[in-house]
Amino acid sequence: MSSQAAATAATTQSAPDTSRGLLAAAIAVTAWGASGIIAKWLPQGAMTIAAYRFAAYFVLIGAWRAARKQYLSWEAFRRSIPGGLLLAADVAFFFTAIKLTTVVNATIVGALQPLILTAYGVRFLGEKVRRSDITLGLVALAGVIVIVVAGSNSGKASLLGDLAALGALGCWSGYFIFAKRAHGSVSPTDYTLAAALIVAVTNAPLALIFGQSLAWPSTNDWFWLLVMALGAGLLGHNLMNWSIVRIPLWLGSTMTLLVPIVSSAFAWLLLDEPLNATQIIAMVVTVVAIGTLVRAQSLVTADIAVSTDAAEFTDNI
Repeated sequence: MSSQAAATAATTQSAPDTSRGLLAAAIAVTAWGASGIIAKWLPQGAMTIAAYRFAAYFVLIGAWRAARKQYLSWEAFRRSIPGGLLLAADVAFFFTAIKLTTVVNATIVGALQPLILTAYGVRFLGEKVRRSDITLGLVALAGVIVIVVAGSNSGKASLLGDLAALGALGCWSGYFIFAKRAHGSVSPTDYTLAAALIVAVTNAPLALIFGQSLAWPSTNDWFWLLVMALGAGLLGHNLMNWSIVRIPLWLGSTMTLLVPIVSSAFAWLLLDEPLNATQIIAMVVTVVAIGTLVRAQSLVTADIAVSTDAAEFTDNI
């Protein structure tokens, strides 16, 4: 096969890959949003929940893979260490921020991730971002900020808490970057499995440092921890790590802006937490903006594939 034909084949395959990547990312952010509601039901502290939840994921998925004679190699684990440590630090920084500053500040700072990853993707990965994509992304970001601000009227901000939120932002962004960079050397499943072990081992002592009990959860609590492990872990982290090697990094990051919307919707449905008119309008605007982004990306990928097919047909006449 000629180099041109090989390039054609790779491009043609990118259209279904992109569609699957977008679907996987949508499922992942939905799972993450739903897991926030489960965490609110559980009596344990955030870091204790993280330690048990990620440990459960590692044991369950590790056992399932072992039964299929698939094992996490030392090389895969070694390459996953930076991402795992960043994810562990993100958990610690974010919940420290929630403790020290307002939820509004911590959430808004975290929502800035798409801006960082868009700049990184364009500068270091050669990703193409159109002006319309940037506009829609900013609209979605503004919508999330309105949702958070309109729904909060309590809390006292602090510089230390805001710095912790910035730390969480940097670590969460770094986790995405390393997941993207790991492609080709570590499978998404191995990357997620290794990261889960690192997060569990790291957050257990952090929970004690922050005064959170590591007492063995009740049977009912274990049920919800397992739901979180398989939901936020298998459907969340694993699918997102799989998707961001098939879609632009900036787009996967922008889709995470749906997480607070999913959480708010579930809280309204299941916990009777109120949503005011401003929040509902902002939620609709954000969903429409991100939906338009996803649709546009699918069309661009399909157009590239069709154009490449046409070029190959013409060359072969």
